[in-house]
Amino acid sequence: MSTQPPGPQDLPVLGNTHRYSRDPFSFIETLTRSYNGLSTFTLGPERTYLVTDPTDVERVLVSEASRFRKAQTMRTGSIDDLLGDGLLMSGGEFWQRQRRRAQPAFAPDRVANFGEEIAGYAETMLDGWTDGDVVEIDPAMARITVKVIVSVMFGTELDDRTTRTVQNNLEPLGKMFEPKAAQFLLPEWVPTRERIEFERAVDNLEGVLDSLVRQRRGTENGEMDLLSILLRAQGEVDEVTEELLRDELMTMLLAGHDTTALSLTYTWYLLAQHPAIERRVHDEIDTVLGGEPPTADDVRDLDLTERVIQEAMRLYPPVYTIFREPSEDVRLGGYDVPEGSLVMLPQWGVHRDPHWYDEPELFDPDRWTSDRASERPNYAYFPFGGGPRHCIGKHLSMLEAQMILATVAQHYRLRLAPEQSADLDFAPSLTMHPSAPIRMEVQER
Repeated sequence: MSTQPPGPQDLPVLGNTHRYSRDPFSFIETLTRSYNGLSTFTLGPERTYLVTDPTDVERVLVSEASRFRKAQTMRTGSIDDLLGDGLLMSGGEFWQRQRRRAQPAFAPDRVANFGEEIAGYAETMLDGWTDGDVVEIDPAMARITVKVIVSVMFGTELDDRTTRTVQNNLEPLGKMFEPKAAQFLLPEWVPTRERIEFERAVDNLEGVLDSLVRQRRGTENGEMDLLSILLRAQGEVDEVTEELLRDELMTMLLAGHDTTALSLTYTWYLLAQHPAIERRVHDEIDTVLGGEPPTADDVRDLDLTERVIQEAMRLYPPVYTIFREPSEDVRLGGYDVPEGSLVMLPQWGVHRDPHWYDEPELFDPDRWTSDRASERPNYAYFPFGGGPRHCIGKHLSMLEAQMILATVAQHYRLRLAPEQSADLDFAPSLTMHPSAPIRMEVQER
């Protein structure tokens, strides 16, 4: 009996790096459907275990989370340059202290107070739209979510010029983490064009953060936004150095806006493809809001709107895979997985697995009615991760997505522009982006 899980045949030296790099999405989907919950292949120099059984996903993220740490093999010099020891990348007791320190900024009663502010940013965005305009919807969603995260977590406004600076530097950051075969095999000190542009982008974003910190330092006054919490802690906790402050803010700036913007982008794309569902969304919004701007209380009654966003994150999960490594030898799927191996938990594969979803490529928001959702294992769906390291901003992200969708949909429907292909290609980086902007026509309701 084999001690190794099944998997595709590896090539000498390359393993399956070339196949994964060429198209990680089809590679993940093929392995998910070809093997029964666990498969193995070589990625770069690493023996990798692809875990797609929801029971084992839950073990890794939740019930046995103490046996799995953040994958150190994925912590490259580039990741360190970008995110350092921020909340997303740190581990152990240090991470636990960071998480406890940041938690008040994401307290449910605090997040519930952001509704009016989020709706205000959405209304301001709409002030620049007119019937018949063609907009690139993914940059538009990123602009508004950047402004929201800076306001609610840094306690300050981001002007349009600085917002453009942030956006202009996102693409070179993303390119550095696309899974190209050369980047798995080349030493990081090689000065490729991507690395030079990446380092310039990091410097530019650090300049934005330095300016925001200068504006706020000494003005915290008991505020509970993340930047205020960190600035107060600097005088009380030695570990909150200037370097850690920078790492936490960079992590929040990037992770705090990107996934929400992508969730909205894919939601608009899917609604444009499914006008009958879009009409149901409009009917719900019109009934619940009665022509008034949405509030956080209204969101509780926007059931279909929430299901639409959930289904968009199933089909197009912004975070398309999570990496862990065992801190000791473990067994998964009936096989031994050695300490230090690379464990991959792919939302892209699990969310599209026909074991758990009928017609998995069909956009069907009613999958998320309580009776149908209860038929699936919990971790057949995990867009925000799970367990102790679940996304700290989950509730903020969902509130923000629902508020922005409701505000826009009160006034407009969005259609794919005539020149826009209905087929999507993706750029796999730290998150899953469209490979080119999605152009949509604004149609007044």
